[in-house]
Amino acid sequence: MTSESFQIVSGSPEETTSVGMALAGWLHDGDILLLHGDLGAGKTTLAKGIAEALGIDAVVASPSFSLVNEYDTGPGAPVTRLYHLDLYRLQGADDLASIGFDDFAGPAKGATIVEWPERAATVLPDRYVLIEIESTGAESRSLRFVPVPDDGWWNHRFVSLRTRIEAAITHGSPPFL
Repeated sequence: MTSESFQIVSGSPEETTSVGMALAGWLHDGDILLLHGDLGAGKTTLAKGIAEALGIDAVVASPSFSLVNEYDTGPGAPVTRLYHLDLYRLQGADDLASIGFDDFAGPAKGATIVEWPERAATVLPDRYVLIEIESTGAESRSLRFVPVPDDGWWNHRFVSLRTRIEAAITHGSPPFL
């Protein structure tokens, strides 16, 4: 583990949603979250929590068939838009280019969530947060938060993120804690 990375355990889908809500209040325009985990690990549950806290009224589902969903955030949200990408069905660099992956992985107005980021391994951005999600039981999940690159830029932000997420697991988390 890197010096700033940390791991938490969520005991239920509701706790995973609360983690997403806490994470939403931490986001800034331009942030990129890469969600890595097996099918059913909880990636979309986490994304739903983020969207809920950002005031997104639309039904948030994994964009497996549309590949990219864009959402306007609500008043007072810390980011202007949310982009949600699902790369599961993509086969290579040509597919990534066809959805304009570079536009979402570069400096953007809004935050970007990418499910199945390993499909874009050769073109990942320079700075992102990797969230590794692993099922540890029927409803429990292990979530490991890793800053990339592991440099001083992340120090303050990751202390804040860890505090928010631990509060979400311990006490539940209102949006923008």
